[in-house]
Amino acid sequence: MAKRNYEDSYLHKGLRKQLVDYLRETRMIKDESVLRAINNVPRHFFLDSAFDRIAYEDRAFPIESGQTISQPYTVAYQTQLLQIKNTDSVLEIGTGSIYQASVLAEMGADVFTIERQKKLFDAQKEFPLKEKYPNIHFFYGDGYQGLPDYAPFDKILITAAAPYIPEKLMAQLKVGGKMVIPIQDFDDAQTMMRITKNDDGTWEEEVFDKFSFVPMLKGEQ
Repeated sequence: MAKRNYEDSYLHKGLRKQLVDYLRETRMIKDESVLRAINNVPRHFFLDSAFDRIAYEDRAFPIESGQTISQPYTVAYQTQLLQIKNTDSVLEIGTGSIYQASVLAEMGADVFTIERQKKLFDAQKEFPLKEKYPNIHFFYGDGYQGLPDYAPFDKILITAAAPYIPEKLMAQLKVGGKMVIPIQDFDDAQTMMRITKNDDGTWEEEVFDKFSFVPMLKGEQ
């Protein structure tokens, strides 16, 4: 595993506060529960110590297996769209650095997160906040299959660019539940969408801003 700095200093806390102020005032993130969670989760814990001083800049950084930790704005934006309530059960597709899952857990959600990259999944054993967030449950597998044994979920969050809305995942969403998913466009960007499931199995789609994610791939690796 990469060398990490697990000291949360006054400097780190000050940089986090600056980041939260930026997300609120410049990026127009309005959900105070999301902003509190971002203020409470030390993002530098999830990055190589080489990024320690810049961990709270609003940009993505590389992690293991050719993946990235999403920029804080993206994490805040998706989380705000989910409208998380305390004790919501949330299925996350794409564990990655575990940062997004930690923000959800900090908000009181019961998080079931799937990672298809074995190297990233194995690295989760060293997760420094395991004791703080026992409400994060880790799984290795194909995100397109979801976790039918633990369904239905109140919310589903997909943190990779999907070519379509996966029907197997929609089947695991509660009636009235919400899925937030970036859908691949014809160009290199993706459109963020929020899907709300109706009681007859159909769903309503809301379209939001453009983002850039790594692709959502099938199978395990």
